[in-house]
Amino acid sequence: MQINEEIRDKEVRVVTDNGEQLGIMSTSQALSIAEQKHLDLVKIAPQATPPVCKIMDYGKYRFDAQKREKEAKKNQKVIEIKEVQLSLNIDTHDLETKINHAVRFLKAGNKVKVSIRLRGREMAHPDRGFEIMEQFAESVGEFGVVEKAAKLENRNILMFLAAKTSK
Repeated sequence: MQINEEIRDKEVRVVTDNGEQLGIMSTSQALSIAEQKHLDLVKIAPQATPPVCKIMDYGKYRFDAQKREKEAKKNQKVIEIKEVQLSLNIDTHDLETKINHAVRFLKAGNKVKVSIRLRGREMAHPDRGFEIMEQFAESVGEFGVVEKAAKLENRNILMFLAAKTSK
């Protein structure tokens, strides 16, 4: 944002800090009005013709903007992507353990990436991998939904799950 002497336009539309329109005037005239009120002249809409400038306390404006930004950051929740790796010939108990891990991640609000790496001759049976993925998705269906369906990419079968939003 351009403030005070940084504004190089000949004419500007001036608005006071309480929203009152002062009209179109020369930049020097607008600066003198701002100085009389012990405030700053800030260009808020440079793309308009003529550009719109507002008479305000720029220091206070920046402080409030930083405060709002900090508050917004505090209320943000970072969603992580946790990965669960399966194999093509996984046993039932091992699968249950992996399902429990995925459920724990989904309850925490994270996304889960489920992957199966196909090695050697396993590439001849990707359908078995899709069955395992389907079974996995059904098992965690109470806590999560399939965000991206199982898909074969190179030697990996990948599927993404997201936590169910409670309504």
